[in-house]
Amino acid sequence: MLPEMTHRIPPRSGTAFELGKGQLLTVIDPEGEQVSDLVTFNAEDSREYLSSGRSIDYAGRIYLSTGDTLYSNRSVPMLTIVEDEVGRHDFSLTPCSRDTFRILYGDADPHPGCQGNLETVLAPYGIVPDAIPIAFNVFMHVAVDSDSGEIKVLPPLSKAGQKTVFRAEMDLIVGMTACSAGQSNNFRYKPIDYRIEDAG
Repeated sequence: MLPEMTHRIPPRSGTAFELGKGQLLTVIDPEGEQVSDLVTFNAEDSREYLSSGRSIDYAGRIYLSTGDTLYSNRSVPMLTIVEDEVGRHDFSLTPCSRDTFRILYGDADPHPGCQGNLETVLAPYGIVPDAIPIAFNVFMHVAVDSDSGEIKVLPPLSKAGQKTVFRAEMDLIVGMTACSAGQSNNFRYKPIDYRIEDAG
């Protein structure tokens, strides 16, 4: 039984919703080792979207956690991480897609992936597929070799019940998934929970 006001994203699916300025979004990994792709858009103008490049540039590092701001492509704060029980997320890799599974894994009949799921749930908000940016991949564990630049996708460090809390710095449209890529989730597909609350 989920706590009151907690919503569940089933495995390998997605959802979209509006988040008001000042509200808190809590992303929870109920079973552990599960990634959630998170994208945001300005609710008043969806051409303004979450930017990994701006956010990483202004933070001066690629791993963002408590106290860090996630910026838009217009250098405006969109989200602030106000609490983080895991401390390791990815902001470099694009949402997995049919092409991801075809090119990287050789799947003949690939799953739509997070990209396809985000396209479906964001369409009612007028957001087209090509507008979906690099996601803030909550709980995703990507190791980067500092010399060669080689990346390795490792099992998430999140344990069952751990959470990350974001505060909205503007009115937002949010897209979220329970990631569909086996490599990102230690080859198990699990749900993601979330809550929306007014800041106390």
